[in-house]
Amino acid sequence: MTYDYENEYKAKGYKIICGVDEAGRGPLAGPVFAAAVILPEGLEDIGLNDSKKLSEKKRDELFDVIKEKALAWCVASADENEIDDLNILNATFLAMKRAVDGLNLRPDLAFIDGNRKPNTGVEEITIVKGDSKSISVAAASILAKVSRDRYMLELDRLYPEYEFKKHKGYPTKLHYEKIKEHGISPVHRISFLKTLDKH
Repeated sequence: MTYDYENEYKAKGYKIICGVDEAGRGPLAGPVFAAAVILPEGLEDIGLNDSKKLSEKKRDELFDVIKEKALAWCVASADENEIDDLNILNATFLAMKRAVDGLNLRPDLAFIDGNRKPNTGVEEITIVKGDSKSISVAAASILAKVSRDRYMLELDRLYPEYEFKKHKGYPTKLHYEKIKEHGISPVHRISFLKTLDKH
């Protein structure tokens, strides 16, 4: 990936640009995660891409590289209770704001994956499919995705009967079967399960 988007806005006078992306809006359980990343120049060749287009092994490798080389990074989340209270969109925005707030370098522009501005407190540009267009957003997508997947493995150890390691909380046939068998756990999103009887 290239720095085309970043360079375009740096030419307009922005100096510190962060990429912001989320992971886990669709699952039935666990938090939604978001990451904010400020990259240095010169990382075109490390293989950054939309996290969904990378293998788990490659994501894990890049996770460590991004954390090591980024000028600043932060991963944040909003939990299942906040998702139920706020709805998934607003909980995602909350996680994104927490990620930007957690950076130890204050950006003057944030590239947001998608078409809605989360109101992070800094100037925002939305980029549809930003994780495959902006290298900063791609980096954020990897940090968010890997962090959430690892968190779901922790939940798998706490609630092995749901087999979170296999589906990461997403609405798969196996996951619905486990919910029917064992009921709703403390980490399930109640608001996502109101239609459970249709499955």
